[in-house]
Parts: sequence; structure tokens; C-alpha cells
Amino acid sequence: MAASTPAAAYCDGMTARPPSVLIIGAGFGGIGLGALLLRAGLRSFTILEQEDSLGGTWRDNIYPGAACDVPSHLYSYSFAPAPGWERRYAPQGEILSYLTAVADRLGVSPHIRYGCAVASLQWSSDRSEWTATLTDGRTIRADVVVSAVGQLPRPAVPDLPGLASFPGVVCHSSQWPADLDLTGRRVGVIGSAASAVQIVPALAPGVARLSVFQRSPNWILPRGDRRYRRWEQRVLAVPAVRRAYRAWLWTSFETRFPALRGRRPFASLARRLVDRHLAEAVPDPGQRDLLTPDFPVGARRVLSSDDYYPALARDNVDLVTSPVARIDPAGVVLGDGRTVPVDCLVLATGFRSTEFLASLRVVGRDGRELHDVWRQGAAAHVGVSVPGFPNFFMMYGPNTNLGHNSIIFMLECQARHIVTLLRGARHGSVVEVREGAFRRFNTQLGEALSRTVWGAAESSWYRDAAGRITTNWGYGTPRYWWATRRAAARDYRVSR
Repeated sequence: MAASTPAAAYCDGMTARPPSVLIIGAGFGGIGLGALLLRAGLRSFTILEQEDSLGGTWRDNIYPGAACDVPSHLYSYSFAPAPGWERRYAPQGEILSYLTAVADRLGVSPHIRYGCAVASLQWSSDRSEWTATLTDGRTIRADVVVSAVGQLPRPAVPDLPGLASFPGVVCHSSQWPADLDLTGRRVGVIGSAASAVQIVPALAPGVARLSVFQRSPNWILPRGDRRYRRWEQRVLAVPAVRRAYRAWLWTSFETRFPALRGRRPFASLARRLVDRHLAEAVPDPGQRDLLTPDFPVGARRVLSSDDYYPALARDNVDLVTSPVARIDPAGVVLGDGRTVPVDCLVLATGFRSTEFLASLRVVGRDGRELHDVWRQGAAAHVGVSVPGFPNFFMMYGPNTNLGHNSIIFMLECQARHIVTLLRGARHGSVVEVREGAFRRFNTQLGEALSRTVWGAAESSWYRDAAGRITTNWGYGTPRYWWATRRAAARDYRVSR
């Protein structure tokens, strides 16, 4: 194994001032944290990215129609606004360009090291530092490690009999080949959730036949996407106007949270909105029945689309609700015995969202492994820290996902929380969340989650195999801002 290298040695042009910080992942979390570390004067950090470019989710998901379901001016850093967004809901390419520009403009790019996939992390109590072992055998030492790999790095590939032997193209939505051309082909899309409602309208006009295999329907709200007019872009270039617009967007999305608590009249209003959208877009009562979920609005992710329902009404598109039994060389064999012929299969089947840090072995104090600690379900203090794992933090960790607002807001809260903890720290400093604070936080959070609609669906990507809600935050975003706004002395044990 190669000799261990201090993290600061990977940071060209940086002064070696403690503490050294290793950030894993160059997506929205890692880039945002790097920017705020620089703003706080903490320059001794390195971002390790396993791929050859930054972007995370927005680098990987290049499928047709890929876009954000949060408005552009809200799905961006508050400290790095982009007044020139072209659309109300930015497509994948524009978001990736924004993130790249921010990394360059704010000085984060020189701190990124590409082609560095981390296999394991080992804490040393003697040296009060972490050793990161890369998949190629290199090791890097750092005082502090922050995982910014997020909740959606691992695609969920269904275990369908015969899938491996299918002779045509098979691709998961997050692994879309850049040169894939499906024009004139018979395409099957397995899944009907967030990626499917974007892929189906994008593919439908150009393919010979499109079969959408729906296991269960989802609630869909109209998106209202469109291009910004030139005069709107000029107005939004005024900082005060832009800040007011962003605040209005945040407030309007935040008002959705009471519906997720099942509170009337909010839940009733949400149901009326999705019912009205379905009725207006799908005139056929029989098809409306097939597209109506049997769980409350919000129990699974509420989707947004202006063109999914119209795409299903096209002559060359079929909605298939019979269960998929297996795949054979001719196509998709259904549970009722029918075979749907396809040339290509698109797996719009989502991600293993509850398998936090699944590809990373993290060994903390006394040889405790994080995945052993999480055997009963992933949990962390404010989604960031775990007792027994000093100087180790997470971004977009357990219970920090949202069902109603922008995850960028949450990432900024986490980054500021971490920066507060590290400000004033030096080489050899140890920062660790107290066991009592960790337990109090998660007990209260569990009680809050039990009062939400997320437990009403039999299964969803919000819940782990045991049925525990490990992805979502159980309150509104103001509560998270308050919980992370400062690193309370009673919550953390700090030695310097």
C-alpha cells in the first residue's frame, strides 16, 4: 500500500493550516461546503471525486427530459445566485453548468481531485485523525472527513428474471449512454415515478412504440414550466428583486408541509389539486382509475409534470398495469401471460435511498463500524453527526431529505453547521456529538415522523426494509435551520 499522504498535500497552492478537511463528493453538498469553508478562511481542504468531473446527480443523470422539480431560483445557493436562469425549472445541463461556474468563480475547483474513489475510512484516536483508503490503494490522512455523497448514488436495479439475457439495450435512467438513439425503436419504460414522468414525454414523439410498465401510480401536480422572458430575466438580475422572488418561492413551497402532516384543510386542498390535474389531463375515466393512487397525497413523493399525462394519451404509447413477470428475448412477459415486444428497456426504477454510505466502510472509535451501528436503521444528529465517530460529518445524511421544498436549503444549513464546528479548531482537535443529544434528537424526530403521511404507503423510497423512515426530515425547514444554526455546547464535546 502506498504511504499515507496528508490531505493538505493534495491542495496545490494552499497554506497548510489546520484542521485539514477531506470532503468526499463534488456535487452540490461538497461544492457548497468548500465555498463556505473558503469564506470562513479555512483553506486546508480537499474534495475527492471518484469521477473525472464534478456535478454528482446532475453529471450522472443525462436521460432525455432530465430536469429539476424545484424552481431554478430556489434550487441554487443563496450565496451564489444565478440571475440568468433560462427556465422556471432548469434542465440537467443548465444546472450542471451553474454548479461548474460556481466552483470556478468561488475558488473551489483547485481543491478538487478527480479519479479518487474512497473505499474506507479509519479513525485513529492516538493521532486524532482519519485515514482514507482509496480503491487504488493510496491513503490520505486528514483531521476531519465530510461525506457529501448524498442519498442517491446507487441505482436500484430490479431483480427481474431474464433481464441479464435480454439482447437489446438495457439502461438505468442514471446510467444513460450519451450516444443512445432510440428513434424508431420499440421502448419499454419500467417504472412510473420521478424519472419516468420526465423520460416518457421526451421519448414518446420519436419512438415507434413506447410501453410504460406501471407497478403503482403516483400523485402528480402541474409544473407550470416555461422559459423566462427577457424582461423577467432583466428584472431578476436586480439583487433585491431576486432575493424577494426566492423568498416567495421558498414560502410558497413551505406551505405544502402541513399537507404532509395530514392536517386539514391542507391535505384536502392537496387532494383537490391533484384530482383536478388528473381530471383535466385524462378525460377517459377508465385510464383515470389506473392513474389514481390508493395512498394519501404525499405518502410517496409527489411528482410534477405538465406533459406526462398527455404523453400517455398518444397513439404510440401504452400504459401497462399488469405486473412484470420476467424478461425474455422477445420482450416483457406479464403476469397475465401476455408478451409486450420491445427492443430497448429503460429502468426508471429509482435509487437505493436508504442504503447510506453503502460503498464506504467507516471505522470509528474502538473499531466500531458505522454500518453495524446503523443495523437497525441509519440515524444521525441533525443528519450530520454520529457518536463514536469524531471529526466525521455528513451532508444529505439520514432524515435530511424533503418532500416539499429545496434540498439546497438543507445542504446550506448543514454546511454552515459544519463550518461553525470547525471554526477555531486546530490539528488535534476532536469534535464529537454527545450520545444524549443524539438520542434526544432522534427520539423527537421519530415522534414527528410518526405523525406524517409517509407511513401511509406500504412501501416507498422514504422507508428502509424494516419500514423505518430514514430519509425524510419530519418538520418544516425553519425547524431544521434552527436546529443547525449553531453548534450548541450541550450537543457536542469539543477538545482543542
